[in-house]
This record gives sequence, structure tokens and C-alpha cells, in this order.
Amino acid sequence: MSIAQRLIIFTRYPEPGQVKTRLIPALGASGAADLALRLAQETLAWGLLLARREPLRLEVRFDGGDEAAMRSWLGLAPLYRPQGQGDLGQRMARALHQALQEGEERVVLVGIDCPRRDDRLMSQALQALASHDLVLGPAQDGGYYLVGLSRSAPAIFQGIAWGGPEVLRQTMAAAGRAGLATRLLTTLPDIDRPQDLPLLEDTPRPPRLEPDPGLISVVMPALNEAAHLPATLAPLLDLPDVEVLVVDGGSGDGTHELARDLGATACSSFRGRARQMNLGAALARGGTLLFLHADTLLPLGWDQEVRRVLKQPGVALGCFSFALDHAGLGASLVEKMVDLRTRRLGLPYGDQALFLTRERFAQAGGYAELPIMEDYELVRRARRQGRVIQSGLPVLTSGRRWRQLGLLRTTLVNQLIVLGYHLGVPPATLRRWYQGGTKPLP
Repeated sequence: MSIAQRLIIFTRYPEPGQVKTRLIPALGASGAADLALRLAQETLAWGLLLARREPLRLEVRFDGGDEAAMRSWLGLAPLYRPQGQGDLGQRMARALHQALQEGEERVVLVGIDCPRRDDRLMSQALQALASHDLVLGPAQDGGYYLVGLSRSAPAIFQGIAWGGPEVLRQTMAAAGRAGLATRLLTTLPDIDRPQDLPLLEDTPRPPRLEPDPGLISVVMPALNEAAHLPATLAPLLDLPDVEVLVVDGGSGDGTHELARDLGATACSSFRGRARQMNLGAALARGGTLLFLHADTLLPLGWDQEVRRVLKQPGVALGCFSFALDHAGLGASLVEKMVDLRTRRLGLPYGDQALFLTRERFAQAGGYAELPIMEDYELVRRARRQGRVIQSGLPVLTSGRRWRQLGLLRTTLVNQLIVLGYHLGVPPATLRRWYQGGTKPLP
């Protein structure tokens, strides 16, 4: 089984006059805020590079601003949570403890002030937690730029003179009293004072990966889908100019390991289909994104068809025709209803394998973090940009839910959810309706 790991980035919303205040005499309030913005973006970029290589969930703990502002600033990939009340030690202890309580085996927390702390150093810290309780990245000013834990240790955050030159020494003393096996990483400088600014000139920046316009990135959110993965991935992995990212939401059946072993890029995410797909889009390298359910099979020649559809003038989003994996009059009727809805209303669902360019995805604001209807909302946003086109080629979707509940009941539940969404019923309520509707009748 893969190791449950988390990287937590501690930062503050870059409001001029509120961040990097010791640099304001040299840079001005706006310049100091711009530097904070740059350092946070680069820290996240290093984390994303690491998340493509090993199982790692990304979380941003913020102070100032709100979640919407943070998403607009740093993107949709991480989970955002406020730091909450208390001094620095209390806020760090809370974040680390919560991650461990939520099932992570190794947790690393980093600030944004040390630009030389890259993905390799983050990986080194995570690996060290396999044999140590505590990992610290010493800073030259007597503090630390990184702290990692494999078990909760609140004592190391208590009685520390935060912001002073004795932070590391006091933390090490507390770790010794608590009996923690501790590993120290390389000592690095922070960017805190005007005299630190020259360090930026020779500091490596994360590589800027320009999207490959000829590459299609297939993003597959998955949760306990090991039974379906071999068949779903088989027609995808050997195609030229195609990459496949399976974004696992915390499966317990080996989905992550199987995806990796089959040849896909396996990524870890917090649970939630929208969140998983947004992370996959952030990690993808293709200029075209295709979002595929793990129990849906793409047709032969799907890649050429995606390129053909998106080349048409004015197309904002494409999808495939819908087909269930079992025959019968009822299934045929459902397929015809889906076809009619898609062609007449331009409203396909996610099980039709939605695809669009990365640029269109960004313009649509990505997937809204809703517990349900995230695919429907993406299509509605995309329609404001251009046409929605359905390919004549069908995807073959598992009919497990349809068989379990019956075609009529499944259709009625689906339509009730859509109606409730348009009437403004809260998505959390719609999710409860959906989950209630998916239980078989006694």
C-alpha cells in the first residue's frame, strides 16, 4: 500500500502592508506583497512537482483573506484551510495534528520564506519520517523552514520564543525531553530582511512547464476502482501523445498502486470528485484535458476524435455519445434520452467523458468544489464561451447503478437532482438525496 503523506504550506494572503513587513523599507508595501506572492506560488509549484512522483496530498493553511481569494491566487489544486487562532506554534501544532488524525502517516509543513527548499528537499523530509518522529529544516537565523512529524508531538511547539534566534535550539530541547527521534536537514537561509534579498538572484526557481498543445491529458478521479482500472486504462496507455493521470481519493483497495503498476501517473488527493479532477488538471501536462470516469470505456480512435471535435470553430467543450454496458429496451430508451438532452440542450454529464482545452478549462474556472453536480456546472460555464459538441462515437458506461436501482428510478433520481439544482437547493442536500436514491428498495 502507498504511504499516506501530506505537504502543508503555511502562508498569508499577500495584502500590501500585511506581509513581509520587514522588507517594506526596501521594496515598498506592494513590492513586499508581490514577493510573498511569488514565494508562495513557487513553494506550491515545488509541491506539485513532487505530487506527480509520489503519493502526496497538498494543503494550504492560510491567514488573511478567505478561501475564494486563496483559490484565485494559488489555484484549485490544494485543499485550503484557515490557520485559525493562536500563536505560530499553536497554529502549526493544530495543522500537523489534524493531518495525522485524518490518517496521514507522514506530514511535512513548510513556510514560504525559504526559496531554496525545493521538491527534492521536501521528498527527503518525507522519506526521513520513515525512521524518525521529527524532521526539522534549520534556518540560518536560528529558526526552521520545515517541520515534519510521523506522530503527534504538541510539546515541541510549547514554550518557544517564536521569531527569535533560539527557536531551533528550544525545539530540539523539547524534542529531546519528549524522546523524539529527530533528523536535521540542510541549513538554509530565509528571505526576511533587506540584506537577504540578494539570495533571490542565484536561487533555482521551479521549472515552468508549458502545456504541450499536442498532448491529451486524461484525468481520471478514482475511489476504490481497482476492479475497473485494467479495462479502463487498457485502450489509453500505449497511445502516442496521451498521458493518463489517475487521481486517487483515498482508496482502500489498492487503486493507487494498481494505476501506477499499469503505467498511469498515480496521484493522491483529498476525497471529492471535483477536487480530484482539479488536482489532475493542475498536474497534467497536456494542452487538452479529458475527464474520464473510472468505469467508462473510451471508444477506438477516441484521441483522433477529440482533436477533430476541438478543431471546429467556436467549440468550447466536447463529449462522447452515451451507451450503457447492457442491452435492452430500457437501456436503449435511456441512451436516446441522453442523446436528445445533449444535442438539444448542450448539457452532457460527466459519464460522457468531457473534454476541452486547458485554456477553456481555466476560463470556465475549473470544477466548482461541489459535492454533486460539478460536471453539470462546468458544462454550463463552458456553454457561455462557445458550442458544446457531442461526438457520434459512444463511450461505454457501467450500468451498475442502473441495474441496482432500475432504469426508471435512476432516471427519476437524476432528474430530481437537476431540478433541485436549478431551484437553488443546497448541493449538500442534493448529495443526500442522491445517496438516498442510490439505496436499493427493500
